[in-house]
Amino acid sequence: MNYLEILLAAIAAFMLGFLWYTALFGKVWQAETGISDEQAQSGMAMTHGLAFLMMLVIAYFINGGANYHPIEEQTFVHGGFHGGYTALKYALPAVAIHYLYQKKSLKLFLIDGVYVLLFFALMGALLYGLKF
Repeated sequence: MNYLEILLAAIAAFMLGFLWYTALFGKVWQAETGISDEQAQSGMAMTHGLAFLMMLVIAYFINGGANYHPIEEQTFVHGGFHGGYTALKYALPAVAIHYLYQKKSLKLFLIDGVYVLLFFALMGALLYGLKF
């Protein structure tokens, strides 16, 4: 297991999240969650630090799946498929259950759900495709 690949995959997902929740959907996401600018800024270092730690955990376990495939099958495309498939099997249903009970909007689910799907696929692509 190459820990550099895990670190790079987590950094890539974190950077995707930065883009996703600022330039692309930041204002819409903030309006849908009801979080004020002050609330969003409060405890940002702790929030980002723990989020990044969770991304490392996810990358570690997505990387484990690569070990079940021959090296010639470990490509960016194959990894992206497995990462996305993992999100569809586990992450998105879990997010959907929480959002249903919390009465969150479909718009918020789509913003967060598509991000989760993309970041799992990105991690998978990097973890299967990068070989140091």
